[in-house]
Amino acid sequence: MNVFLGILIGIFMLMFLVTAHEFGHFLMARRNGVEVEEFGICFPPRAIAWRKVDGKWRRLKKSEWEDAPGEGTILSLNWLPIGGFCQMKGESDADTKRGSFGRATYWSKTKILFGGVIMNWFVAFVILTIMAWAGMPQFLENQFTVEADTHVVGLSDVTITQVLEGSPAEAAGIRVDDIITMMRVGKETAVAINSVEDVLAFDDEHAGSSVYVTYRRGDNIVTTEVELNGKDAEYVLGAAISGESVYRSTWSAPIVGAGLTLQITGETFKGVGDLIVNLFSGIVKRVNPDETVRQEGSTALEAAGNSVSGPVGIIGVLFPQVSQDGPSLFFFVALISISLACMNVLPIPALDGGRWLMITIARLRKKKLSKATEEKIVGRSFIVILIIATIVTVLDVMRIFK
Repeated sequence: MNVFLGILIGIFMLMFLVTAHEFGHFLMARRNGVEVEEFGICFPPRAIAWRKVDGKWRRLKKSEWEDAPGEGTILSLNWLPIGGFCQMKGESDADTKRGSFGRATYWSKTKILFGGVIMNWFVAFVILTIMAWAGMPQFLENQFTVEADTHVVGLSDVTITQVLEGSPAEAAGIRVDDIITMMRVGKETAVAINSVEDVLAFDDEHAGSSVYVTYRRGDNIVTTEVELNGKDAEYVLGAAISGESVYRSTWSAPIVGAGLTLQITGETFKGVGDLIVNLFSGIVKRVNPDETVRQEGSTALEAAGNSVSGPVGIIGVLFPQVSQDGPSLFFFVALISISLACMNVLPIPALDGGRWLMITIARLRKKKLSKATEEKIVGRSFIVILIIATIVTVLDVMRIFK
């Protein structure tokens, strides 16, 4: 049931973020004199449609869909829950009709194309600002904060999420969902455990020693002796743990929201760079006659595959994992929104950044981009994106079954 609920939440959130992106295009188009023929939530086939008729919004009959009466934008609700769309008049750069995208100025086209990107960044900013004000755990290393206005307002339980086979934790009888409260050595004063960092610091200081771990299991308080591994071992305790301090900001919440949005954006672009380097270096090394180099290539390709996830992986794997924890879920939604923004900035012709690049090159050449040329470039790049999306989807399905 939890997995099913997580999938439903994932579908809804992705649909919301893509629709928000398209709404950014819609707002910029309307503000810059470009007519929007239809704004749709979800993808066709169409379920319901509305349009202004004689100055009032009216639901259109199915028989009116082909030649809708009235004027202005058609608002539609469609059956396929995979996002939304903003259909503008004359979307080709070469179109010259009044009210068309093609007839708009270069600056207007720039604002329209990047309106969706700006909206995704804005959504992330709002979510992160609200989280900073309400209370946010630390999700990132060196997470952006305003130190003068950051206060610890709560501590989440330090909970065991995984116990490794053959580990000291397993040998001591520690199980998943146990909540660690204290740790001590011999008869020394117990150290209160309030965060993952407390456990890691204790393990590091007492590696190789016999220690006592106190944990809560249901209504019972248990203390058990654990023989920790040494520092040179693969792990000391052998358990994955979650649990962080919750930090809250007041007047600086919008600054924290903006700072985190910029920080995550930078990390996202860095991740894209690493993905590209791993992908191309992996392909080159895989054709090398040296077996050692080929193995390095396989490792690089595996790293590239593990660092990317498509809609299937996001909905089927990631959202079910985070949907049970409110802060993690909202942070993840902000993360996906920023990822959508960063992806659409990339200079790939089928995406917003690529379309802007084509229009910019045409402007520098002082030549309009013909409709046939634009369709050819976008069509071919779209095929490449579909191939990549297919590969990512296959990897996602393999992860789900694994």
